[in-house]
Amino acid sequence: MKTTGFCVSVMAVLLLLGSGCAPKRQEPKEEPTKTIVKSDLTEYAYHCADSAIMSMSRERKAAQLFMPAVYSTADPYSLSRIKEYADMGVGGIILLKGDARSASIIADSLSKWSFIPPFVAIDAEWGLAMRLKDAPEFPVNSRISEDADEEILYEYGSEMARECRRIGINMVLGPVLDITSEGTYIGRRSFGTDPQRVSTLSIAYARGLESGNIVSVAKHFPGHGAARGDSHRTKPNIERSLQSLDSIDLLPFRKYIEQRLSGIMIGHMSFPAIDPEMLPAAVSKPVISDLLRTDLGFDGLVLTDAMNMLGAEGYGADKAIEAGADMILAPADTRREIKNIIAAIEREDITENDIDIHLRRILFKKYLLKAGYNPETGRTDSIPVDLNSPEAMRIRNRLR
Repeated sequence: MKTTGFCVSVMAVLLLLGSGCAPKRQEPKEEPTKTIVKSDLTEYAYHCADSAIMSMSRERKAAQLFMPAVYSTADPYSLSRIKEYADMGVGGIILLKGDARSASIIADSLSKWSFIPPFVAIDAEWGLAMRLKDAPEFPVNSRISEDADEEILYEYGSEMARECRRIGINMVLGPVLDITSEGTYIGRRSFGTDPQRVSTLSIAYARGLESGNIVSVAKHFPGHGAARGDSHRTKPNIERSLQSLDSIDLLPFRKYIEQRLSGIMIGHMSFPAIDPEMLPAAVSKPVISDLLRTDLGFDGLVLTDAMNMLGAEGYGADKAIEAGADMILAPADTRREIKNIIAAIEREDITENDIDIHLRRILFKKYLLKAGYNPETGRTDSIPVDLNSPEAMRIRNRLR
């Protein structure tokens, strides 16, 4: 690539980002007129990530690994917590139950107060209405029509991306790639019992999300489908053989990885066939570093399931980072866990280089998201009142 061509592309990105690699967000002053080559965007996002890492203290680095959970209620107490998290320098937040207006205010406030662009995630496995009471409703995954195909699931994901952008959400904790079976916990959250169908529908949905510049996070690796217990309340033990895991549970994840999609969430189940110590998957090096990273070749973001769940009881964020996770979701005490990460670095259980590798993945994705922001498809108002649309209704009717 000629130097002049790259410089033109970088200038286009600079115009789009407003402040280039500067951590604080600014609205773009004008739209770029040049076509931006994807490889240039990738190189530029890595450049921004590396520059940011060099400027960060150890405390800031540790904080970027965390995404605490907050209710989507824009009351003074909630906003004070958001300010506290922004001052800590957390990597993002997960929105819990509430309403769209509050979610929008929270997302805007965190972005305004954060030094580094934050992830704003929501656990919306079957639409935002799973968490936001005034969002468009879609059928739960298990009740999606047998006639549903890749095309409508892609459109579903695209519609979800539109709704998320209007609020300020840039990450969806979904789709669910788990293969369910009779009497198991995952039940209605799954797209079904057929690994091929689950793969087809879930990946089309994820592609729709990402076409709209929203990070998808597939879950719950390496497969929650056979679990009869709820990992919110206990640590399920999956007694499947490696052969069964490979042919059933891992199939959708392999296909997701082949599509080079963005993120994978690790569950809190134990898998004796993978890890003889039977650690919860989210703190298991054989599951994350060996199976997911090395054997399956996944180089995207790895997130834990919520660490305040009883399935992870007794294990801290430092154990998840040691095992290979990039980001910790919903810790019980964010400030304490940041200190635990720093203590693990000081003990040399985790090296600072390890942290920088995790940060490079996190910040690369953030700056790539920022570069892909399109004012024409972003918000139409600062506080959305109604997310419903004729398109949402059409998609809902086709899914039923």
